[in-house]
Amino acid sequence: MSSAWSHSRRSRGHRQKEQTGVIQDPKAEASVPRGSCMTMCPAYELRQREAQSRLHKFEMLPGTERDRLPRADVSRAVKEYSRPAAGKDSTRASDLRPPSVLLKTVSYLVDEVATSSAFQPWTEVYSFVFDRLRSVRQDMIIQRVSGPDCVAVLEKSVRFLLYSSYRLCGQPLQLYDPRINDTHLQESLSWLLESYSEGKHQHQQEFQALALLYNLGSAQAVQHVLALPERIRSSPAVRLALAVSRAHMERNPVRLLRLAQRLDFMQVCAVHRHLLPCRRDLLLLYSHGHSSRNCRYPLQRLAQLLCLKEVLAAELCTVYGVKVTGDWVNFSKSSFTEASSADLQCRHMHEPLDHEHWNGSSGSLIHACA
Repeated sequence: MSSAWSHSRRSRGHRQKEQTGVIQDPKAEASVPRGSCMTMCPAYELRQREAQSRLHKFEMLPGTERDRLPRADVSRAVKEYSRPAAGKDSTRASDLRPPSVLLKTVSYLVDEVATSSAFQPWTEVYSFVFDRLRSVRQDMIIQRVSGPDCVAVLEKSVRFLLYSSYRLCGQPLQLYDPRINDTHLQESLSWLLESYSEGKHQHQQEFQALALLYNLGSAQAVQHVLALPERIRSSPAVRLALAVSRAHMERNPVRLLRLAQRLDFMQVCAVHRHLLPCRRDLLLLYSHGHSSRNCRYPLQRLAQLLCLKEVLAAELCTVYGVKVTGDWVNFSKSSFTEASSADLQCRHMHEPLDHEHWNGSSGSLIHACA
């Protein structure tokens, strides 16, 4: 499994090459471009996209949406991500946004667009915000942005990508690709953890814990956390993440799911991709440990162990060949079967929280701190 720590092996130079097509000489800091664009979208790009009718509907000036060439709302238009092209100068100061504008841009994307009921459907919101965040990272890399603004941008980006991985889990591939989201999330986590090494930061404990929970099973992730300063390692969030990680390493699904009930919403977003395999392990363990023709295990008790509603617990049992009759479960090691991916709705089974949280109606879920 790719993780933030495998991503971190790449040098900053490799990151620059991947995103911009060029590698700056580390000693030539004077040659690093500095952005002068004080709006979320450079004026040249905005005029060009207006003329080519390439504005996103979230960027159009209200009242002009049905025009042949809709006009741009400067307060809502955001620079697109564009791949490096031969002969294209991506370092013009007028096309680059300085760190303060990049932070303002990310705050708009994450705190306003992603959390507003006015922008729908959310799959389209995700696509728009994801692309614009990628453009922000590109501007940051070209300018070698670091310090508090860099950390703030990456923290907001990580929260959005984690939340998206939870909310869009199980969506059709054409609407949401979990592998692409994971690649960008791991890269952002890698950069963020690297930035934390440069000084003290207010939310470091929160994100060190999120990185470990997202990468359960990674020995590198555990080693990284154990090497952190005591003040961070002993914080409640990191200690809880380490306990969850230990339960995962020990293949103790009962303890892991019990600990998962103590996680806050964003931590659940980070760990949710590991919950279905954990529940599968619990059913396999009980199918062997309680295998008997006369076994009658209370469904209510099993649902509590699985941290699921009874109807979902029964559905999960059926998928894995575990027989449920009324309020009772009959475990048999011979009847347990591996489920095909088509039989499981990952999103459907990741429901330890209430319906309002699941649908992400509150903006504070993405950007509020733990």
